[in-house]
Order: sequence, then structure tokens, then C-alpha cells
Amino acid sequence: MLHIGWGFGVCSNKVVWQTHKMAGVDISDDKKVLPKAAIPSSKPESSDTDESDEHTVQKRLRPLACLQPGVKVCVALIVLNQPMLHQYPHLIQLWNRGVIRAATDGAINYLCDIMNLKKDTDFVPDLVTGDFDSSQPDALQFMKDKGAKLVETQDENYTDFTKCLKIVDRTLEHNKLYVDCLVALGAFGGRFDHTISIINTLFDVTKRLRYPVYLIGDDNLACLLMPGSYILEVDTGLEEGCCSLIPIGGRCNSITTTGLKYNLENQEMQFGALVSTSNKLEKGAKEVTVTTDSPVLWTMGIKKLKLKET
Repeated sequence: MLHIGWGFGVCSNKVVWQTHKMAGVDISDDKKVLPKAAIPSSKPESSDTDESDEHTVQKRLRPLACLQPGVKVCVALIVLNQPMLHQYPHLIQLWNRGVIRAATDGAINYLCDIMNLKKDTDFVPDLVTGDFDSSQPDALQFMKDKGAKLVETQDENYTDFTKCLKIVDRTLEHNKLYVDCLVALGAFGGRFDHTISIINTLFDVTKRLRYPVYLIGDDNLACLLMPGSYILEVDTGLEEGCCSLIPIGGRCNSITTTGLKYNLENQEMQFGALVSTSNKLEKGAKEVTVTTDSPVLWTMGIKKLKLKET
């Protein structure tokens, strides 16, 4: 039985559903077996860090590995309230790698649209979270009938994404499930204020989680780099277009990079002055290194995926 609840914690691997009351709603104890992808992987993606001195030891990340064909990656997937049809190749790749699959309430409308158009697909998430004001009643009932757990979250102090992420993290912890990363699909392309709120969530959760969180949408990926040193592997073959380092949370006093066309050398960044947008990967670069004293947002373009899984 799979336990569902609030909170942050360490991904730890046994799946059980358990009754747990939250936001005035009882979670039923119907049994549900997660997909075979839920088998824990061997080691965390960012396991190269030394927790005793995390600002000096480089953390290794491979942002686009979650979409790379032929690579074993365990993903916690959150589908956000955005049209999914144009992101269908990304959805399939991430869905097939999902240790746990969750959707905010409005997202199930778009998942149902895809299932209506593509009759051989089954995009029923393990969890649907939210206050259910954005979901169509028939879509909500369909997901419930198909076995999705509906978790009502009424707290207006948090966004749907924040609440869903906390529930997913707590579920991973309680069931001792390991993931390489958490991916929020549909993070870009809608209302600008929603995008900003999603990025704001990264500031709240990134330092608490033991796995990276990647935002994907409209052929772009973003992740928050907290103060420290990073190696970003950029050799998946899916990298395309521009990349950026944005001091979105405030002034960055010192940032140094390698592997970019326009590298930074102990430079300051802030809005109203220098920001490293419209940058590119250095030709032939397999890694980008970033050392920063302040949080910066890394963004990069993604090639169009072909619908072929190996």
C-alpha cells in the first residue's frame, strides 16, 4: 500500500497504500501496484557531493538524461496544467520512466484529451492533487474510476505545484523509493505569473531535496543551482539552441563558468546589469562547469524528440 502525505524527506522501497487523512479527505486503502520502473536505481545522480563541504565539492548533474533514449533513469513525474499534445514525445519518455506519476488537478483534462485522441495510451497518474476547481468533473471521475488517488489540498498559501511536489516527496520517502530526479512537465508556455510561481517553488524546495528538480516545457529545461560548484553533463545529443544563467533570486556576486561560448570569470550578475542569457554551449563541449556564490537559474533548449524508445 502506498502512503501519501505532506513533507520533505529522503528517498528511501516497498510500496503500500495506507489510509492517511489530509485536508479533510480520507485516502482509501485500495491496493495499487506501481510500475516496474519503481525498482530503485544504484546511486543518486548528484551523489558526488560531500555534505560536509557542499560549496567546494562539485555536484554532477545530467539534466537531459531524463529524456535520453536508451538510458536507465528513474523519474518522479509531475504533470502540470498545460496542454500536453505538443509535448507528447516528452510525456511518453518521462511517463515510461516514472517511479511515481502525479498530476495537478487541471492537468488531468489534458491527459484525458490525449487518451481520447490516442486510444492505445494510458495516462492515468498514481496521484491527482489540488482543490479540483480546474478539473472537469468527467475527467476527475474517469481518473478516480481508473485507480488514481485523489488528494485534496485546500491550502491557499501554496501553489498547486508546491503542494503536489511535497506530497510526491513524502510518498517517495515513506515507500523508500529512489529517483534520479523529479521532473515537472508543462512548466512553461502558459501564464507568466504561473511560471514565476513555479520557479519560486524551486527556491523553497531545492536545498531540502536529495534529488534535482527539472522544469520542462515548450522544448526548454530549467533547474535552480544553489550556491556551490557544478558539473553539468551536456553530451546527451538532445541539447539545442541557447542556454542561460539567470540570477533570478537576487544579486550574484561571483560566478565562474567553463564550457560556454561566453564564459564568466568571477563576474557579478544582477537584473539591471549583466545576466547571461542567449548564451550557447562551446562547440564540442561535453560538460559545463558553474561555480556560484548565489542561486542562479540554468536554462537550456531541448531538441524535438522522435517517438522511439530503446
